[in-house]
Amino acid sequence: MKLLSYLGIAVVMALISLLVVWSQQRRLIYFPDPDPGPPPRGWDEVKISTGDDLDLVAWHRGSDRDMPLVVVFPGNGGNREGRLPLGDALAIRGLEVLLVEYRGYGGNPGSPSEIGLAEDARSASRLADELAAGRPIIYYGESLGAAVATGLAAGDPPDALVLGSPFTSLREVGRFHYPWAPTFLHRESYPSLERCGSGALAGIPVLVLAGSGDSIVPVEQSRAIAESLGAELYEVEGVDHNDPAIRSSSDLADRVAAFIDRSVGG
Repeated sequence: MKLLSYLGIAVVMALISLLVVWSQQRRLIYFPDPDPGPPPRGWDEVKISTGDDLDLVAWHRGSDRDMPLVVVFPGNGGNREGRLPLGDALAIRGLEVLLVEYRGYGGNPGSPSEIGLAEDARSASRLADELAAGRPIIYYGESLGAAVATGLAAGDPPDALVLGSPFTSLREVGRFHYPWAPTFLHRESYPSLERCGSGALAGIPVLVLAGSGDSIVPVEQSRAIAESLGAELYEVEGVDHNDPAIRSSSDLADRVAAFIDRSVGG
């Protein structure tokens, strides 16, 4: 009887542990930083109004030429201030840039989730249409933002797509980092490879950026995304996930700008 009691207690404790992991896992996915304050010189604050009645602050930098608009969907950490090096690098090359900020990030209301970020992306797309006024629009997603951009592109195709360190699915990334956690516990999926293989992105020019030394998203996953889409692949040897060489360097910005020029005639 004592053995059965001990087993019962162990089962209950295991179930409680699994419940805690399931309920708290978003804390392991989303790492927002607070409001960075007003935008720096050259940038304007704009509002993204979502379909579920949130007003999100984002930053926009226009161009003095009739150039494409790049909509930047960030990764899972920080806020829009951390994307300024990329935004400025693209703007210096004449491109117009919209730095999207998700719900729960950078002082915005709401809490991040897969469903919520998808709505934020759709709402940002509507704002981008207004800002671009018929000019080409490029989605640029970094890491988690690459999954957000891929999901958006599947339903609202851009003129071109740039994916930085994309993963095949968040569940596969979770399996890589937490092999002990059962797959059914993963609340957020972001099934990028599945979307890429559906044909919904057919005909969209795609550039995939990756570092061969990525310790967060295994480079094999980024290569799989590139292969699935028949995309251009720019892989930097030995570079890790957040290295400037794959996030905001001059060489990276040159390659992105050249890709955009080839793809949409910017």
